[in-house]
Amino acid sequence: MLIYSQKLGGINVKKKIIIVGASHGGHQSILELLSRYEDIDITLFEASNFVSFMSCGMELYLENSVTDVNAVRNFRPESFPQENVHILNNHQVTKINSDKRTVFVTDLENGKQTEESYDKLILSSGVNPKSLPIAGNELENVYLMRGYDWATKIKSKLENPEVKNITVVGAGYIGIEAAEAAVKAGKHVTLLDVIDRPLGTYLDSELTDIISAHLADKGVEIHTGVKISAFSGQNNKVQFVKSNQGDFPSDVVIQAAGVQPNTEWLKGTVALDERGWIKNDEYLRTNLPDVYAIGDATLAYSIAARKKVPVALATVARREARYLVKHLFEKTPAVPFAGIVGSSALSVFDYHFAQSGLNSFTAERAGVKIASSFYEDTLRPSYVPEDKGNPKVYVKLFFDPETHRLLGGAVLSTYDITAQGNVLALAISHQLKVEDLAEADFFFQPGFDRQWSLLNLAAQHALGEVEFTRK
Repeated sequence: MLIYSQKLGGINVKKKIIIVGASHGGHQSILELLSRYEDIDITLFEASNFVSFMSCGMELYLENSVTDVNAVRNFRPESFPQENVHILNNHQVTKINSDKRTVFVTDLENGKQTEESYDKLILSSGVNPKSLPIAGNELENVYLMRGYDWATKIKSKLENPEVKNITVVGAGYIGIEAAEAAVKAGKHVTLLDVIDRPLGTYLDSELTDIISAHLADKGVEIHTGVKISAFSGQNNKVQFVKSNQGDFPSDVVIQAAGVQPNTEWLKGTVALDERGWIKNDEYLRTNLPDVYAIGDATLAYSIAARKKVPVALATVARREARYLVKHLFEKTPAVPFAGIVGSSALSVFDYHFAQSGLNSFTAERAGVKIASSFYEDTLRPSYVPEDKGNPKVYVKLFFDPETHRLLGGAVLSTYDITAQGNVLALAISHQLKVEDLAEADFFFQPGFDRQWSLLNLAAQHALGEVEFTRK
């Protein structure tokens, strides 16, 4: 453990670290600080009244797969009983004075404002859910799919027998989770999105076609290319979602239409890009001395794209926090932050998928040229019947058309093969080629897979090789 302190009149003075935001980046920062340094004083300010709700676990709560909403959290303030750790919820940081090395903080319970000094300031302010800029947002039963308060409100509506029709706006991860939870609660669900297919920014069409058909089979009414004009109703309660494709009856509307960085309060102080993302360098430093930024409010360096891209994932924030704290007291860190791959997974009723790195949509957005290959097979040798545990499996690989460097991939099946996403992530992070994946040494046992493993076969297919026999 390293010790950092300064002496005033022979007395050790602890370095004061302030952290803004109690989600994954803030939590990991505290863990790393405590494991690496002794003479420090840590204060974390969280604007919400709950520390620290995991919105990615909201579906589990809505489906009664967790014991209690208060358990869906990263940590509790009492998780850190150390005298040098101070965790304050309902405290909103509103301004930074970099000349004085202070932040202005408002206690949201009593309105009292204070000015707190820091030696190091870590910004992990995260993102806010987007609310459509249309009439009717103020109506009762129009909700956002994020945070503790919204989770409890949505849960009450799922349990209310008077609620028949639920409309979900946005068919990304959060929207799909909301739709599935509502169907399982016995509601009629309408899923709306402005783009042409559900999960279209995460998966290519070969995979989303399978998922869209499955959603429809489960009773989800899907409408794409929808432009919503208003939420309307009477007696201050929503009744319809109005759009270019007609009016959709809605007892409850759940908005899951993306996020925006929580950085409005930083304008004019911390450098932001045109969309409001915090600008930080390869060492995660902002333009202000001793002020750092991590997590969803920043752009993350993508190993696959070799540039900074928006990747709002808990795994990204935690890796950035681990790197940052390790090098926090170095004048110039010995190495830059290595970057991230960006991997995630989701269950959609009976299907499970994982994706890692780039896909067609994100590659085009990042200006990266890619080649791709789609592979379909069975999980095990063909002599194992489907009803004995041999389902279809699907793989999409993305790679540099010239060098064959792996840039991304996705797997999908009714069998849970999502761990293959971690294999892809490791291959991408180590900049392996398709040829490397084609020959990688994986295990074989017919109760689990094929003589050549699934990713071996998908890579061999991408290279145009003669297909290995399925027997």
